[in-house]
Amino acid sequence: MEPLFAPWRFTYVTSADKTVDGECIFCRALASDDDASTLTLWRGETCFALLNRYPYTSGHAMVAPREHVADLDALGEAELAEIMLTGRNLIRALRRVYGPHGFNVGFNLGEAAGAGIEEHLHLHVVPRWRADTNFISVVGDVRIIPEDLETTWRKVRGALLEIVGEEVDHGGA
Repeated sequence: MEPLFAPWRFTYVTSADKTVDGECIFCRALASDDDASTLTLWRGETCFALLNRYPYTSGHAMVAPREHVADLDALGEAELAEIMLTGRNLIRALRRVYGPHGFNVGFNLGEAAGAGIEEHLHLHVVPRWRADTNFISVVGDVRIIPEDLETTWRKVRGALLEIVGEEVDHGGA
């Protein structure tokens, strides 16, 4: 049997911490001005987008409101609209960069629904490819991510900024 080296998983499986030094990871990323280190892709008026540090697939991104809230009912219509429009723009950017066959897009609301960080609402955008779930995930409880996060961040951020610029040039979505 060949060993599979996936060092990023160790941090996740041994801590899977929702906070860094007691601070919400989303709020910490939002407060930082170092987008590369926080994997922040884009900042809007009411929400922002960032890569998932422990992705299911390359390009796995999230959209979170700027406000630290846990429930959709806590958001106004403008915030909800910007979150969904940002999700759509992420899908467009990920299509340009990776050409996936499909996407999983959604909220996990509450621990019972699979929310790893239930205190700060966030929308997952996960690119998918035919047969991207194979025996290694089922038998070995391991995912193979073929690209490092820094490279993914550069690619997706560039495409996302182009798309947002195109929308501004064309007068909206």
